[in-house]
Amino acid sequence: MQSTFLAWMFRMPLIKRWALMFCVKPENVAEHSHQVAIVAHLLAVIKNKKFGGNINADRVATIALYHEASETRYGDIVSPTKYANKEIAREFKKIEYLAEKECLASLPEEFQELFSDIIVQDNVEIHYKTIVKAADILVAYIKALDELNHHNPEFLHVKERLELKLTGLKKEMPEVEYFMEIFLEACSATVDKISQN
Repeated sequence: MQSTFLAWMFRMPLIKRWALMFCVKPENVAEHSHQVAIVAHLLAVIKNKKFGGNINADRVATIALYHEASETRYGDIVSPTKYANKEIAREFKKIEYLAEKECLASLPEEFQELFSDIIVQDNVEIHYKTIVKAADILVAYIKALDELNHHNPEFLHVKERLELKLTGLKKEMPEVEYFMEIFLEACSATVDKISQN
């Protein structure tokens, strides 16, 4: 019997992010997941090299690649809707969990145990989930900065909201502060500017 797992994952480029907002540069879930995987891997490397961590950076990247797998089933739910209140947020979390279980079930049975703690976010170890979430926030922040650099004021409130989250993260995760000091500014630079280095 044919597995539909890969077919579902390959639908990620069709799922638009920031659906309620005007974007100068449209973004899809595949692009987002790829960027989150890169940043999460980098955060894990920073944690290990600079702050005495002992975390598998490759595993972090893999979890990040699949962290939006549920959206292949039901699309991207924008934050203002998803977090409108606690009850709605709770119900959307249930939907995401069911979608993750459906993605898992689309794999051949012999592989499901291996993917269970990658795709089903409730099964991901907390120290991996924390890094992926931080990477998710950083990637959204970089997106907001990029849109603002292109004179799109739609993302001003996104930037402000994420800055509050990042302030808290920097206190708990020195790798986030290091990332922001070393990598963030160049993400908004022009190609001519980054080519000079």
